[in-house]
Amino acid sequence: VICHLVEQDYINTTEAAILIDELAKEALESFLTLKEAKYDFTPESSLDGLPKFCRLEMRLLVEHCQNKLKFQQNIHSTNVIDDSVTVLRNHSFSPPQEQFISPLPQNNFEHSKYEQNSNLNSSIDHLYTIACIDDSPTILQSIKSFLDESEFSVVTINDPVKALIQILRSKPDLILLDVEMPNLDGYELCSLLRRHSTFKNTPIIMVTGRTGFLDKAKAKMVRSSGYLTKPFNQADLLKIVFKHLVASQ
Repeated sequence: VICHLVEQDYINTTEAAILIDELAKEALESFLTLKEAKYDFTPESSLDGLPKFCRLEMRLLVEHCQNKLKFQQNIHSTNVIDDSVTVLRNHSFSPPQEQFISPLPQNNFEHSKYEQNSNLNSSIDHLYTIACIDDSPTILQSIKSFLDESEFSVVTINDPVKALIQILRSKPDLILLDVEMPNLDGYELCSLLRRHSTFKNTPIIMVTGRTGFLDKAKAKMVRSSGYLTKPFNQADLLKIVFKHLVASQ
């Protein structure tokens, strides 16, 4: 993937070296948090012909990861760390239901943030159409509840295979696209949408629990507009939605 990014001029060789270094740190952090595991060394002869972008200093990488883990342990409880390891290990995210389905914000800070975003579009005489594509009904319902009906018309789509037809029909102003879906993942669907002239400049926000360097590089490669990390609250969602709607005008 990194070689492809360099070949297509998405990144240069210096950025490729940084990407490899960050990926190595991610892998080592996951490895160092394991309490028990089995391992086996397998020769990767298929990698011999690939270009070499950097040389990794293993001792420095391990020291960096150990220091970072010690810092995290001082801030977070053991349960939080264990949950983070599980997310990295499974490459998936199943957020607690109460983090997504909740009423409108109750504290003054979130109210003021919500009102500020709403004021940006108070002069607009039409509803923004937002398409949400996710195979989880819970997440679709929570996003719909987070977006004010007086500002947005929300189209929920739970089948990525049928998404193209439904999106063409609704012509949304912005698309919220889950990364991990069966049959057709978010990266593939984003790439297909970008090939269609209608959605060449439509904001497409990738919604995912994956926050790795490589995942963000994939999102950039398929020309997504932004990245919304799960779990998110109403303020997070409104902030990124209004940011890209204003930018697209």
